[in-house]
Amino acid sequence: MMNKREQKKRSILEVAQKIFSRFGLNKTTMDEIAKASCMGKATLYHYFRDKEQIFYEVVREEVKTMQDAINNAIKDISNPKERLRIYIRVRLEYLNRLEITYSALRDQYLEQLTSVKKFRADFTDYETQILNSIFREGIDKKFFVIMNISEVIKIFTLALRGMELYMITNSDMEINKQEIDLVTDTLLYGICK
Repeated sequence: MMNKREQKKRSILEVAQKIFSRFGLNKTTMDEIAKASCMGKATLYHYFRDKEQIFYEVVREEVKTMQDAINNAIKDISNPKERLRIYIRVRLEYLNRLEITYSALRDQYLEQLTSVKKFRADFTDYETQILNSIFREGIDKKFFVIMNISEVIKIFTLALRGMELYMITNSDMEINKQEIDLVTDTLLYGICK
């Protein structure tokens, strides 16, 4: 159960998420977040040291939401090929939905923020663990023939980053399930037995 302070922080983050998604990090101010949260700017600083910390917390929450969705979507799937397909589909679909994270990937300025670099590194670690687990199980169950798992993980990660880049640079174009499945099939044919 959340105490009063945690509830207030949660409320601030919900308000900030809406503001960041509308204006981005650069154009959002602590004043705007404080005003929309019905508090003074000085009070806001009792909860967060700066808007970058608020932004990081919002991104962290969005990434956690995506990770939870991925974990729930793949947990009961016993076929490694299907688990990989669902992983890729849910990951890319969530990226479309996560407004702040999506804008973080799109905004060049954010590349410089240590917090964004950390969230990207953390997500890469998470993704590596998921893919490693799927590939190892696929090898054990004779679905996949992989000589070097770390290299295949790198290839899949690069392919997914390429899909992200496509989505980011063509923000008016959404990737549909058929396109996601086509990419997944293309990647799988290189590792299926």
